[in-house]
Amino acid sequence: MAPTEALHVLVITFNCARELLQPDLFARRLSQALPDSQRPDIVLLSLQEIAPIAYSFLGGSYLASYFQPFHHAVHLAGKALGEAEYVHLITRNVGMTACMVFIREEHGANIQWVETGGVGVGVQEMGNKGAVGLRLGYAIPDSDDTLELTFVAAHLAPMEEALQRRNEDWKRIVRGLVFTPDTRKDIIKSTKPQPAASDESEPLLANDTGRNPRGLYDPTSHLILAGDLNYRTSRTKPTAGTHAIFPQLDTGRQEDNNGDFSSLLHADQLSHELKAGRTCHGLSEAPIQFPPTYKYSKEAQLRAAKEDSMTTWDWAKHRWPSWCDRILYLDLPAWMRSDSPRGGIEVDEYTALPLLPTSDHRPVILAMRIPLKAIPAPEEEDRGEGDLRTKPPFNIDPRWRERRRSARRKEIGVGILAYLFLTWEGRSIALALVIGALLGWLVVSGVLG
Repeated sequence: MAPTEALHVLVITFNCARELLQPDLFARRLSQALPDSQRPDIVLLSLQEIAPIAYSFLGGSYLASYFQPFHHAVHLAGKALGEAEYVHLITRNVGMTACMVFIREEHGANIQWVETGGVGVGVQEMGNKGAVGLRLGYAIPDSDDTLELTFVAAHLAPMEEALQRRNEDWKRIVRGLVFTPDTRKDIIKSTKPQPAASDESEPLLANDTGRNPRGLYDPTSHLILAGDLNYRTSRTKPTAGTHAIFPQLDTGRQEDNNGDFSSLLHADQLSHELKAGRTCHGLSEAPIQFPPTYKYSKEAQLRAAKEDSMTTWDWAKHRWPSWCDRILYLDLPAWMRSDSPRGGIEVDEYTALPLLPTSDHRPVILAMRIPLKAIPAPEEEDRGEGDLRTKPPFNIDPRWRERRRSARRKEIGVGILAYLFLTWEGRSIALALVIGALLGWLVVSGVLG
């Protein structure tokens, strides 16, 4: 596929562990991992545990300081990749899960419209776990057609034993993640340092598409899923001494030699559930040639601040090393492959970046090329071929909007309580209120006495 016939897309997923990103380090490792001279046209970021629960649930300006380092990191990485300038298109979050989209400055005018959606699958359907999605309309140069891209950032249930819950979370995401035109409008922003917006405030570009709400699977859209899907390599926690058999990187070996972790990869839950058709229906994944992305020890995180490459794998002893962080995609539909048998999505790189000192997860990246050709609406006879775009595995929940609004109200309540009792600034406010009430009572008591 010639470069001009494809859209170069870089997808990044990272569990931030509720800590601020170190943009210089992240940008350096990202630019080092990308294929030579490849400058993506679009950069998609899936972020989980973006900030502490108080800031995540309150949203808006409370998240600005957590999103801003990613603006700076993309700007720095673009400079390292041949002076490429990226502009920030939109940021959206549902609770602690967020997605951000950046685009090459010269391609910004090609974005015709944006649709957004979100669903919580955590406690009381709140966004401590959940998914947020963006659907973009990209005008194909020298054509009247529009390429549609759907990007979903997700965070599913944790723990080794929660396999069935993860599958159920996926079902709830398919049923509850509905895309609607976002009529809030602003201008595209550059990646240079600036205040950042988040979901529960304003997206930075959104045009009314004039279409009805649509689900995660759509007949004319590409689909990319990225996130901490949390599928593990065991259904039980490690027992005492089990860590002795965790995979290790021998001195002098390359990290992508899967002989070091192949036996563990055979036990990967997501691979088995995909094959059995119980989750992420119809999605594909490039071959995994990188070590487990979770869970690294505190000692490993301390070393990560000093090393640009990993010379050892230092695992936390109470969790099985697992490929929790994944990126999957839906390839061309059957009715399009018949016309272009060799024109499908091509993967240039699928790997994990070295560990960062702020998280026990490693970031994962996927560099892919998507054909610059619109997916045509299927003919009536094509709708019977079993493609997930026309026959999704689950129907949309008719109460999706009502349920999300209810969960959002709960998030705000929990966010306020968490802010008052779990943050220093909130505790100061709470203490001031208590002191003020006490002084007021004393004054009133003195007057009445």
